[in-house]
Amino acid sequence: MALFLGIDGGGTGCRAAVADASGRILGTGVAGPANLTSDPAGTRANILAATRAALAAAVGPDAGEGELTRLVAGLGLAGANTTGASLDLPFARLRLETDAVTAVKGALWGGDGIVAAIGTGSVFASQRNGVIRQIGGWGLVLGDEGSGAWLGRSLLARALRAVDGFVPQTALLAEVIADHRDPAGIVSVARDARPADFAALAPRVLGSSDPAAVAILDQAVADVAAAIAHLQGDNPVPVVFLGGLAPVFARALAGRWDMRAPLGTALDGALILAREAA
Repeated sequence: MALFLGIDGGGTGCRAAVADASGRILGTGVAGPANLTSDPAGTRANILAATRAALAAAVGPDAGEGELTRLVAGLGLAGANTTGASLDLPFARLRLETDAVTAVKGALWGGDGIVAAIGTGSVFASQRNGVIRQIGGWGLVLGDEGSGAWLGRSLLARALRAVDGFVPQTALLAEVIADHRDPAGIVSVARDARPADFAALAPRVLGSSDPAAVAILDQAVADVAAAIAHLQGDNPVPVVFLGGLAPVFARALAGRWDMRAPLGTALDGALILAREAA
């Protein structure tokens, strides 16, 4: 029996699903982050861990390593557009795309629309007549506007700017400085932080009426709106928000465009990708 594997990997975690030829999901698994840019080795390890868990659920706890070689896999990974890293995975066949592609395939199936996927990172993509166009998704150092990691990084950066007098000091920014003992502590933490570490600070922005938090979120909303408007062009299509921060931006931008619920998940899109690879 042919088995298909879908992988949805991002900065927070990796999800796997094993399905049969009819599309029926037989087992699922989860593991740690799978961002190909920030941690290729960890990404490979977490893909395999999630896959083994999904296989155990699908065919039984005695599933051996040989079962991996039966899988036809579709992988949607954060960072797949910014690195040439090789995963060297043992699957029978494999198709690797960015997480934007699998998000679009899952959310829209074959229909026209725009997907704004905003979680630990962010990426935006449109589909028109089956053609997918992606913008963003360049990673936290150069992009990921509006994402949880971007919000957290912006909070730390604004705290340092307040120390220097470029922006007003606020209670929230003073708390951030105190939490890290001093500005040097912020720099030390940020130097080694991964996207998920920055994203852990996002709730302090989202749950606050502090002027600094409001300014950061206003900029995030403006950046997300600009990305969607760019993809809309002169031919508006429905917009679907995905990811952990989807409700935040859907509320903030309500009424701007025709917004619709996704038809499926990025993991569904990864399974579609796997069937296309067969």
